[in-house]
Amino acid sequence: MELIFSAALCSVLVSILLKIAKNKGYDTLQMIAWNYVIASILSYFWFKPDLAHISILNTPWWLIIVLGVVLPSIFLCLAKSLQTAGILKTELAQRLSVVLSLLAAYFLFQEQFNPLKMVGTILGVVAVLFIVLSQKQSVEHTVEQKGVFFLLSVWIGYALVDILLKYTTSLGLQFAVTLNLMFIAAFIFTIFYLVLKKTQWQSKNVVAGVALGLLNFANITLYVKAHMLLKDSPAIVFAGMNILVVLLGVAAGLIVFKEKLKLFNLVGLFLGLIGVICLALAI
Repeated sequence: MELIFSAALCSVLVSILLKIAKNKGYDTLQMIAWNYVIASILSYFWFKPDLAHISILNTPWWLIIVLGVVLPSIFLCLAKSLQTAGILKTELAQRLSVVLSLLAAYFLFQEQFNPLKMVGTILGVVAVLFIVLSQKQSVEHTVEQKGVFFLLSVWIGYALVDILLKYTTSLGLQFAVTLNLMFIAAFIFTIFYLVLKKTQWQSKNVVAGVALGLLNFANITLYVKAHMLLKDSPAIVFAGMNILVVLLGVAAGLIVFKEKLKLFNLVGLFLGLIGVICLALAI
């Protein structure tokens, strides 16, 4: 359970770091770029991928390229959502992306739904609707529109990444190799975009990016290790990770950033947690 808690804590710390860094004038995109450098290096030494024997013909490069573009894009949407919608709603939207992943599994991969999966999926969709409706109650119309857009981007984007990773696994590409190539591609595309924008480079963004990369990689590694140690109890890892991230996100929103927990937030939070528990029991 310590591994699951640590993974969840790292996930929430990523969000806290992004939100604080933006408020302090850091360049989020530069941070994201350097984050992928650190994540790629750590991934190489930790998972030891066999990059020397990559098959040029059999490796689905199009998928690596798509993930290389999608990953930093979604990370940026996460940062924007944290600023416009707050950490509480953003964390909930991110965790409930599993609902869209399950729908994709049903329609694209012919995975069967049992009653618990159906209930969990429905509750998850309703929970997202509640947090979006709560965002519409904000005073500033422009902030309201941006908040809804970025919340939905996080919800859809993280589901898209999950679906693409599932598809990658079905092709038989090794997890470690895939992870490394994704991080490298994400770094290259982010740097290319920053160069096109003629970004003014600052060393403080490198330092913040390194911290972001360490937390991001720790989150992934601890979560994978928890699944390995509890391979006979995936429901515990799945439910524990998602519920802890949401609860820690709520705590961070209320205590650190003084966000208000309105009725719609509470209902969405409650339905989301029940939905996650149903999905975990359905595994």
